[in-house]
Amino acid sequence: MLAATAQDVWTEFLAFIEERCGKVEFENWFAPIKLLQSTDEGIQIEVPNIFVREYLLDNYREDLALYLPTNANGDPAITFVVAEAPRENHTPTQPAKKEERPVHHEVKLNHHYTFESFIEGPSNQFIKSAALGVANRPGKSYNPLFIHGGVGLGKTHLLHGIGHYVRDYHKGMKVHCITTEGFINELVSHLKSKTIDKMKRFYRSLDVLLVDDIQFLQNRLNFEEEFCATFEALINQGKQIVVTSDKPPGQLKLSERMIARMEWGLVAQVGIPDLETRVAILQFKAEQKGFRIPSKIGFFIAEHIYNNVRQLEGAINRLGAYCRLMHLDLTQEVVESTLGEMFQAAPSQKITVETILQAVSSMYDVRVADLKGTSREKRVAFPRQIAMYLAKELIGDSLMKIASNFGGKTHSTLLHAWKKVSSQIEADETLRRQVQMTKQNIEV
Repeated sequence: MLAATAQDVWTEFLAFIEERCGKVEFENWFAPIKLLQSTDEGIQIEVPNIFVREYLLDNYREDLALYLPTNANGDPAITFVVAEAPRENHTPTQPAKKEERPVHHEVKLNHHYTFESFIEGPSNQFIKSAALGVANRPGKSYNPLFIHGGVGLGKTHLLHGIGHYVRDYHKGMKVHCITTEGFINELVSHLKSKTIDKMKRFYRSLDVLLVDDIQFLQNRLNFEEEFCATFEALINQGKQIVVTSDKPPGQLKLSERMIARMEWGLVAQVGIPDLETRVAILQFKAEQKGFRIPSKIGFFIAEHIYNNVRQLEGAINRLGAYCRLMHLDLTQEVVESTLGEMFQAAPSQKITVETILQAVSSMYDVRVADLKGTSREKRVAFPRQIAMYLAKELIGDSLMKIASNFGGKTHSTLLHAWKKVSSQIEADETLRRQVQMTKQNIEV
């Protein structure tokens, strides 16, 4: 009999995957898998055929490693058992024709992705306000709304949040959410069955069209043309369109016509969340899973993982599973051993005193010229000492050479500043966070 904890972890993994992929993909690849047994060394699962095994390892290896035990190479420790094919006692008849009937590849709105569950911070306040404006008055403000940003920063969350809000508060409106890949597959399906007019009628009847990952339309001219026609038809009717992408319109390899259409309304970026926002996200995601993260541990994780929200969620999933399976309390040592490989790598670019001065200037609202000057005012002198501390920590030059960049200060002045800030960091948690954030801004 399987241990309850192992079954729970596998169920959590499936729930996580179901949120990330479409219903059809989940039913085809994940639903048929069975968890057979679990040991300290790994798990054994049954797959219907060898293709499912290859698909899992090719596309979800990293996600599996977040939830399940890993081997010495860091790969998920899974033993695959291929199920015996069932014997067929009848000849297949008509079902093959059913598969050729085109279907709408609508993305089911993720019930976790609402405006209420979107953690707001300085990097995303503007775009969340714009998304709320669109959801309140579809077609009447910011149309189209083009949301762009890096992987895992909340673009899809906002897209689905708009969908939920419109369905809840504008019940008469017809909302359709789709990925660009889904739109392409649907178009191919209708072309094969010669029902393209039916697809056109459906899309032109919508009140709100939500399109995720428009970058996948690049270098596909025929599909782009059809999407552009749909886009224009809806805009001309005053219907709302919201599009997400990993890049702004001008950086996409699309036609000038398509780029111009997407720049008609509002183009807004989702930025990387700051430290406090990342901690809030960590604690919120953990609470959703019944897992509490103390503030100090939250700041430690957020200081080391800051590329995107999806990484933070992966960290929570891995930590939660590890602590439950190993019956451990959450400590900094557990975090380091469990999440060490996820921590941000050291920067490769050369750091200069000038970049440090710019970062400190931004953090403490002091002019770079003042940091290089001789003012002894506390509001200037202390940030200058922090800049000296960071310069000694991050630059491998001699103290004399580094000090010369601070308006001709001596190496003993720099060393005094370094010692002072070092001791204060140990005693002052707020200062430690400020210095860590400044360091991250330098290393980005």
